[in-house]
Amino acid sequence: MSNKDYRVLLYYKYVDLPEYEEYAEEHLAYCKELGLKGRIIVAPEGINGTVSGTVEQTDEYMKQMHADERFKEMIFKIDEVEGHTFKKMHVRAKSEVVNWSIENDDIDPKSFTGKRLKPKEFYEMLQDEDTIVIDGRNEYEYRIGHFRNAIQPEVETSREFPEWIAENADQWKDKKVLTYCTGGIRCEKLTGILMKNGVEDVYQLDGGITTYSKDPDVKGRYFDGKMYVFDERISVPVNHTEEDTVISECEHCGKKEDRMINCSNPICNRQYVCCEECEIEQHAACTTECREHPENRWDVDRQKQIDKYDRIQTQN
Repeated sequence: MSNKDYRVLLYYKYVDLPEYEEYAEEHLAYCKELGLKGRIIVAPEGINGTVSGTVEQTDEYMKQMHADERFKEMIFKIDEVEGHTFKKMHVRAKSEVVNWSIENDDIDPKSFTGKRLKPKEFYEMLQDEDTIVIDGRNEYEYRIGHFRNAIQPEVETSREFPEWIAENADQWKDKKVLTYCTGGIRCEKLTGILMKNGVEDVYQLDGGITTYSKDPDVKGRYFDGKMYVFDERISVPVNHTEEDTVISECEHCGKKEDRMINCSNPICNRQYVCCEECEIEQHAACTTECREHPENRWDVDRQKQIDKYDRIQTQN
């Protein structure tokens, strides 16, 4: 039984929200009143959110969301944590819950999407050598962790996926294609885009990596590295077996590492893989230019970093 007092909720729902701008404004006020922190996107096609709060706050939030007829079947993925994983509460009104930027978008996940696979089914299909596995996330997410033998799409953002799929779909038309992402939302339309390009046998991991990691039968098998998350934790473990591996390397020293930090130069702010020692030695900057940049914010928190370095040296 966990004694952690906070939770992170990850959720989404494709549902018609014609008054989405008004709803976003009201929802922000409600979340702030409740004491939640996080990021939520509200669009005409639905909602996509990640929030943190106490057990009591998150229980109340889920209760109220399920009381709304539009969200009564919405699934919440729950992580237990030590405290808030966000600094503020944001609710944004946008045109899409995921920015695909598809012109004349006629891909509706409520009626046109890939076949859903439970974790055990996905795990079994992963072992078929003829199966194509496509990672539906961005490059920096793939870099620190992904399913074994998964294809890394040559994209930086979701809006680049449609063009990439159009250029590559012909080679998969007679294949079984599996897709996955963090919580499932990106695969809802990614599978539809594949199908629109003539790929017929398309599947998605129901609930994403988050659900796969918690399944008692698979225990995260075949996932190497860690899963990137969009909060202050940055990454979390997935594979809870002896197969767990570190696949990424510190960009400074080359040591095997799976932690990511933000570059201390706010003009750059790039997230990159960095070990704790190099974070101190390089002042949390990804390059020499960033370390020497006049806007570098290292000195703002320098004593905290020095204390951290001293702890590391003591442990070693």
